[in-house]
Amino acid sequence: MPRPARSRQFVHNEICVVHIVQRCVRRAFLAGIDPHSGKDYSFRREWIRRRLEALASAFGIDVLSYAIMNNHFHLVIRNRPDVVAAWSDHEVALRWLRLFPGRRIDDQLAEPTQSDVTTLVNQPQRIESIRKHLSDISWFMRALSEPIARRANREDECTGRFWEGRFKAIRIIDEAALLVCAAYVDLNPVRAAIATGPEESQHTSAYDRYRGERGETIDAAAFDLQPMSVEQAGQAIRETPVEKLAKQVQAKRRRPTGRRIRRDAWLAPLCLEPQVLSTEPQVHQAGVRASDKGFLQIGWKDYWELLRWTANKAADCVSSQVPAHLGKLLSSRRIEVSQWRELVWNFQRYFGRAICFGTPDSMAASAQSQGLRWHRGQRVAESFFATACG
Repeated sequence: MPRPARSRQFVHNEICVVHIVQRCVRRAFLAGIDPHSGKDYSFRREWIRRRLEALASAFGIDVLSYAIMNNHFHLVIRNRPDVVAAWSDHEVALRWLRLFPGRRIDDQLAEPTQSDVTTLVNQPQRIESIRKHLSDISWFMRALSEPIARRANREDECTGRFWEGRFKAIRIIDEAALLVCAAYVDLNPVRAAIATGPEESQHTSAYDRYRGERGETIDAAAFDLQPMSVEQAGQAIRETPVEKLAKQVQAKRRRPTGRRIRRDAWLAPLCLEPQVLSTEPQVHQAGVRASDKGFLQIGWKDYWELLRWTANKAADCVSSQVPAHLGKLLSSRRIEVSQWRELVWNFQRYFGRAICFGTPDSMAASAQSQGLRWHRGQRVAESFFATACG
């Protein structure tokens, strides 16, 4: 069965949460040790993480969770058209020119100038189209996947397709499903026996949050959202040799703002503050992510303990009693506590071909809203979630 049209899963002007998987097509691994050639491609994980971080600073899209594996990666993202609507035309134009500047200097992307921004701002129809693109999940994935594919092909001295096809997407339609999916993504390295626990699972959102809580900082990969003046650009071109200018541009790409940030600052906050109205966009002002809005009604300590307990239980293969407070946390979201590990560990097996995932009630309501009788995986979901009360 062909994958469903994107329009059946998400649209640019509607806030939604999506779990995404993108796989590498070639036998050579994306970011691990190729068993055939013996070459280690692990350094590419940081390529992807930094590209994700950069895109999180420019798009109206929140990165909730991620995990970069040997030959594929997982994302849980939330598009934010409400945040993009709050940006000025000038800000929209500048963000777009950072993402797709068009001009090049010796194969390196050039800095947008104030004149470039003004020219784009004076095209209202174009600006309106760009606003849609900046909260469009497909455009986000295009801006993530294409540069990685080009860079890997250039390094491998080959041409052709790098990704196996368009990304797979599952819409997450309620908080219970989001908790399951976030844990599944964060524990992917443990599930694949790459790590023994989330504290060792580098290049995952759980690891970044864990290290961030301990005060670790990194060089920010966020785009510098300040344009060059025409005078500065002209002076740089006139007075700087092309070779030196290209090196300066490369250095700028490595550290666009020259700032250091907390390791997890570019990720969406974990905790959804209940006192903040759900319609409040909570636009981020520091330039490293789209918004300051969380996504789970659970604190970091509880989430981290849940991850560790799940990982330890998997590693020990011992049937242990779930701690009472964690059991209550799961039960309050109608998740069958006895099925938690099975659901997290084998999420892909049960729902990998679904177009959406949630409690049975949520999936039934989603199907009805689309004029469908049911969604794939709806019957299976009944095994993992308790029946609604009342």
